[in-house]
Order: sequence, then C-alpha cells, then structure tokens
Amino acid sequence: MTRAFFHRLLGMLAVSGLLLVSGANAAPKDLPLLFDARERIAKPDLTALARLRFLTTVDFPPFNFIDQSGKLSGFHVDLAREICRELEIEAKCQIQAVTYPELMPALEQGQGEAIVAGIAVTPELRRRFAFSRPFMQLPARFALNRKAGGDAQRPADLIGRPIGAVAGTTHEAMLKAFFPKLEAKAYPDRNALLNALREGAVTAAFSDGMQLSFWVSGSIAAGCCALMDGAYFSERFLGEGLTIMNRTSEPALTQAIDHALLALSRSGRLEEIYLRYFPNGIY
Repeated sequence: MTRAFFHRLLGMLAVSGLLLVSGANAAPKDLPLLFDARERIAKPDLTALARLRFLTTVDFPPFNFIDQSGKLSGFHVDLAREICRELEIEAKCQIQAVTYPELMPALEQGQGEAIVAGIAVTPELRRRFAFSRPFMQLPARFALNRKAGGDAQRPADLIGRPIGAVAGTTHEAMLKAFFPKLEAKAYPDRNALLNALREGAVTAAFSDGMQLSFWVSGSIAAGCCALMDGAYFSERFLGEGLTIMNRTSEPALTQAIDHALLALSRSGRLEEIYLRYFPNGIY
C-alpha cells in the first residue's frame, strides 16, 4: 500500500460522503484466512518487555483516524488493542499517533516498538525492519454498471465490452495480465474512471476492492453499480498485504505478534474487527 493509494481513497471517501457504510448489495464475504489452521506459533516469553508502543497515523481511514469524539480509532487501532489483550500485556501497551514521515525514524530511534499503519513491504524495507505475517490483503475487484452489464456475473461475461481501469496503475497491469481477452479502456484518474462507470461508458471497472466497495454504496454512485463476485489477489501486483513492522533486533516481538494474529484469526476476533470497519465486506 502506498500513500498515493491512500490519497485516492480519501478523495473517494470525500466524494461518497461515507466512512462506514451499510446497505450492502449482498452479504459480506468472510475475511480470507491467511494462517494455516494446523499451524502453531509459540508464544515467546515477554516478561522482559518493558512496554509495547504501536505507532500509527491519523490520516488513513478506515484503518486509523480521529473519530467524531476526538479519539484515535480505526481497524489498526482496534487490532493493536486485541493483540495486546491476546498477549496478556494490556498494561504495557500504548498506541501513539505520529505523522507518516515520522513513523520509521521513530521506530529506529526507539520511540516505539511496532508500526501498524499500512506501510507497503518492499525488499529495501525488509533489509531494515522485521515484519509480521500479513493479517489482511486488499484485493482487486470488478464493479459492474447494472444497466450496461445486464446479467453479467463472471469476467467471461464481459468479453467484447469495455472495461475501465486507471492508466499506469498496477490495477490496469493486473487487468491485462489476468484477463487478456477483456477490452481494457484506460482513464487518466479515478474520478474519470468512476464517472465513466456511473454513466455506462464502460460496462465495468477494475480497481481496488476496498475503494470500490465504498464507492458503490455511496451517494454519488446512486445505486448505479454493484461489485461482481470474485476477489483477485496478486503479490506481484498488489504486494504482500497489511503487516506490522518492528525492529529486526527484536525477533521475539515479531513472533509474539504473529502468535497473536494467528490466535485472533482462529477465534474469529480478527474478522469481527474487519466487519466493524468494512460492514459491506471487500471480498
């Protein structure tokens, strides 16, 4: 995930006038399991851990933001609290908000122990930091114009019809790689793409599933469109997914976070947080 992605999301949220939405087109799909049900990750001894300070930002809704009461809220914030509860170290846990440019310097300088802020995992960052296992992936999806799309249900039903994507993005490249038989039509930016989708100039749009899930439920879309079944994943195009970053010098903390994420996934608490902030689902 990049900050450019985030700014596109903010624009989309502003246009739709929504942060959390309701009135889904269909029942939300379950959060995909990223841990093997048979896997075991031992819980390390954390008695020597003085405190666990999660660093985040306030400008990445619905993952981290300031709510109407002035409190730090969001998916990442609730997840950090659940991790601390699972590790039984709630008294040692804190969640601190800094600006995005301050995140990694603050971690390196010991002003926090972990970052939970949607930073994209890259080879360069892996040389500098440790990362937890992914706890959530953001898929690509098709949004269909109801009138133009008719009874289309699968990508194969879209052959011979124009499918929009934002030019020069990973989603445009992924559309062409995954669905070479579809007629890709490029638009200069997200607003142009969504306007074309709403007006029926394209039968469907291929883009980030989270953004599309908010948009189709928003007032600007006005019920024109719906998400098609199918969520598409690709580490090559979309990255590893959302993780928690910490220092390479603290492997026990990385293992502890992985242990907690596995437990939260198994117990269903991870999915509860997901549905709290994505009630319509993104899968």
